[in-house]
Amino acid sequence: MKLNQLSDNPGARKTSKRVGRGIGSGKGKTAARGGKGQTARSGVSLFGFEGGQMPLYRRLPKRGFYQPFAKRYSIVNLGRLQQAIEAGKLDAEKPVDAAALQAAGIIKSARDGVRLLAKGDFKAKITVKVAGASKTAIAAVEKSGGKVIVAQPKSEAEAAKAGASAGA
Repeated sequence: MKLNQLSDNPGARKTSKRVGRGIGSGKGKTAARGGKGQTARSGVSLFGFEGGQMPLYRRLPKRGFYQPFAKRYSIVNLGRLQQAIEAGKLDAEKPVDAAALQAAGIIKSARDGVRLLAKGDFKAKITVKVAGASKTAIAAVEKSGGKVIVAQPKSEAEAAKAGASAGA
């Protein structure tokens, strides 16, 4: 077989219909677009239009709410911390904060802070500095002899400083 003998399988490529080439072609005059009106024009988009009937997306009730100012925390489970300590990626002697977790590859970015959750087994004695932690996670770390330091959000800390300086 030679390169000039290669060909597609029959029916693999379908030739497109040529429209608007005279009434003898069967696709002349309106070019298969029907009569006049909105849909005969280019650029029309009737997504969700149901012929005047109330569209489905308007018949269904609205639900939920999007909070644009919500904090987005990076989640870290205790089991994942224990794996990193056993693998030697985290030093149990030093305090563990967002920068240490990022350097160890546990989180990609700190976002609005790190939140500690209690999923998994935990045995190491460490000090963890996080923006938030569940009660179960704090209890598990303290049970193993460690300590969890939950940092105040910046707005509350700034308000406390402003209040202290105003009172002085």
